[in-house]
Amino acid sequence: MLLPALNAMFALTTTRTLATDMHPPRTIYVMLFGMGLASAMLAGFAMGAARSRSWLHMVLFAAAVSTAVYVIIDIEYPRFGLIRVDAFDQALTDLRQSMK
Repeated sequence: MLLPALNAMFALTTTRTLATDMHPPRTIYVMLFGMGLASAMLAGFAMGAARSRSWLHMVLFAAAVSTAVYVIIDIEYPRFGLIRVDAFDQALTDLRQSMK
């Protein structure tokens, strides 16, 4: 009766450990940074051709690109940022309570 619960706990902790240790390679982060720079450059060229610059469009574009990059990086580290995934810890706590 105890062996299946113990085996499930070991499997869950192994999955949790592997999930926290595996991250994308640095190339992905470099490409995200490059995408932000390229997008800003293309938007700058388009706005440079216009007679007047729209501050609203500049601020919204910068906010959208920054938010997209931040959310992608924040999801990658679920215990450190604003987006927190505490389901892993709750699953371990529930499993421990079921063993008692």
